[in-house]
Amino acid sequence: MEILKVENLRKEYGEGNSKVIALDGVNLEIERGEFVAIVGPSGSGKSTLLHIIGGVDSPDDGKVYIDGNDISKYSSKELAYFRRRKVGLIYQFYNLIPNLTVRHNIELPLKLDKGKTNQDEFSDIVKKLGIESKLNSFPSELSGGQQQRVAIARSLIYSPSLVLADEPTGNLDRENSREIIEILKYFNRTLKQTIIVITHDESIALEAERVITIVDGKIVGDENNE
Repeated sequence: MEILKVENLRKEYGEGNSKVIALDGVNLEIERGEFVAIVGPSGSGKSTLLHIIGGVDSPDDGKVYIDGNDISKYSSKELAYFRRRKVGLIYQFYNLIPNLTVRHNIELPLKLDKGKTNQDEFSDIVKKLGIESKLNSFPSELSGGQQQRVAIARSLIYSPSLVLADEPTGNLDRENSREIIEILKYFNRTLKQTIIVITHDESIALEAERVITIVDGKIVGDENNE
């Protein structure tokens, strides 16, 4: 059963000679529970696609269905609720709040939604990510790999069905990159979460079940890994 369906998605930036066509009629379907990598050269439109799927940006034309709901019609307020409740977003630069502890950074999405932390789920997530001893630390006291683990925990704390990761290993060394991907694969297997990863790293793309290639705003390849 599909969790994501994109129909004829278009997005342009700028005007006249400076106009850039970021997405040019993209059509895409992703099944629930898939682990998908999206690859392509810089400026190909892959991050734009991810941001529109995640409700961070809006298309100029086309539709985006998440769980059968067309989010391209949502208001900014509806998109804010959607991002907090349905989608986990992981970025290359972590985006942690520097004056909040690790625990409070992880719990922030729940607090914004006036929700309560399920302590059993919280403990399971931080234990798997290996950050249970860092809960009272601040982001500046953590390594890059540890900060990315906190960002992943924050994206998982409200049990989203769809996790979107934009170059999640871009600032990490090879060992930490491998560990982060293994963590994402673990949650994909155990929680059946659908995960979409944007990456330039071929070795990371090969860890996914399916690899989608975008060039000049168009999907030019869609292959299943053996």
